[in-house]
Amino acid sequence: MVSASVVVPALIGVDWGSTSLRAWLIAPDGTVIEERKAGKGASTLSGHDAFVKAFDEVSGTWRAAHAGLPVLACGMVGSAHGWLDVPYARCPAGTAALAAGLRRPDGAEAAPCIVPGVLFDDTGLPPDVMRGEETQVVGALHLHETLRASSCVVMPGTHSKWAQIRGGQIVRFATHMTGELYAVLRQHSVLGRLMPGDAPADPDAFVQGVDAARDHGELGLPHQMFAARSLGVAGRLPNAMLADYLSGLLIGHELRAGLQWRAVAGLDSQPLALVGAPDLCARYQAALHRFARPADLVLDNTAPEGLLALAREAGLTA
Repeated sequence: MVSASVVVPALIGVDWGSTSLRAWLIAPDGTVIEERKAGKGASTLSGHDAFVKAFDEVSGTWRAAHAGLPVLACGMVGSAHGWLDVPYARCPAGTAALAAGLRRPDGAEAAPCIVPGVLFDDTGLPPDVMRGEETQVVGALHLHETLRASSCVVMPGTHSKWAQIRGGQIVRFATHMTGELYAVLRQHSVLGRLMPGDAPADPDAFVQGVDAARDHGELGLPHQMFAARSLGVAGRLPNAMLADYLSGLLIGHELRAGLQWRAVAGLDSQPLALVGAPDLCARYQAALHRFARPADLVLDNTAPEGLLALAREAGLTA
């Protein structure tokens, strides 16, 4: 972050997910001057007044100090259970389409403009949706022009996204519920009963799980998941290693499917970028190495840069 005393901000940016809220005071070059966080996710709030209060908590002093500063928000705040249900932009969707779809809640002059999510609804396939990740894609493409022509942007998380980029637009994408599935299995299934909650990370167990998905994924994930219990019961793996084995197995299956999806699209030779939290991206990069396809770029959260690019496209800031 840069010093707030020497830089005049260009934008207040907000990434408002289901369970958490992050706000940034963003400089004209896209760097973050100051960051604030709150556990006021969109799914934890109900009604206009609750969203106004949470928004004021994270941005009120900034807005008071910088009158007229534009505010842009992305994420589940624009969903059916958010502040305002903003219609999705349909694939192919780039910066111009997303900027054109910005909406502001009625009855709140100080409310942020909200970025639309993206809908992929190809004939013959189930529809897929994203809210928030499209802004990270915009930021990644803004920072690295090499991704704009043709690339694959992978955003690990609770619901991992694999987005195909062509001509600076998201032309299609696929969601993998890897992170949520891991949490559900650990907390609410028989697999979690052998997994201690305080076990240290075990890279070797993680790699074993990845390799199992890579080498024997044809056996099917429902079958292979049970090994996260049976390996412990049989004494083949210590209980402390089972959670990382399960993590590697789930991420391995995601990569197996995602890399095949890229191959079918003819993107094998095109850049592959990881965008997200450093610790999680490091885990995905380690798994990609096991598939002999490491990422060409690994980027931290690019939402601030994406929000600034969208604000400029919409004419909200110079």
